[in-house]
Amino acid sequence: MANTFDLQEQEQLAQIKHFWNTWGTPITWLLIVVMGGFAAWNGYNFWQQRQAQQATALLEAVQTAAQAGDKQRVEQAWADIRKDYAGTYQAAQAGLLAAKTWVDGNQWGEAKAALTWVAGQASEPGLQALARLRLVTVLVQEKAYDEALAALAASFPAEFSAAVADRKGDVLSLQGKRDLAVAEYQRAYQAFAAQEGYRNLVAAKLNALGVATPTGAAQ
Repeated sequence: MANTFDLQEQEQLAQIKHFWNTWGTPITWLLIVVMGGFAAWNGYNFWQQRQAQQATALLEAVQTAAQAGDKQRVEQAWADIRKDYAGTYQAAQAGLLAAKTWVDGNQWGEAKAALTWVAGQASEPGLQALARLRLVTVLVQEKAYDEALAALAASFPAEFSAAVADRKGDVLSLQGKRDLAVAEYQRAYQAFAAQEGYRNLVAAKLNALGVATPTGAAQ
């Protein structure tokens, strides 16, 4: 009986040895690839987290400097985050904040540069759209009306359609193109939800141009 078990064990060992000789190398390489991919994935996630943490620190530096009115520090922190973490959400937020700081200080050129960067580089369509709308405000201040209309002609997410139409109406009105402005204001009025307070402002603009709205004269 013992000899029978010995033979069975020898056969099993022989089968295992044959299998490993045949498939051992492919299995080893497969394990190397799988483990290497796992390590690379973990490394990438760690790198992303580190990028986000460092970008957040610089965004906080921009916020702190803006609150303190330290425009030089705002410029430095904004330059750093733009240089090293351009693809992050925090970089776009920092750009919007820096632009607001410069608008408050009537530094239109600096604000325009920051908003143009965010509009072109932000990874989030919503942030790009917000930057373009704010850029239009700067361009209007500079009386660059054609450039403002060009910015508004870009692609915007659907939820910004009312705001875009309203801003187009503003620019066209400043250009003296009353009928075109009215058409845009009417589009904006219809797009804004009835409960939104901003709809009343659009109604007031239409009333100022001699056009009635379904809700009557705005207060």
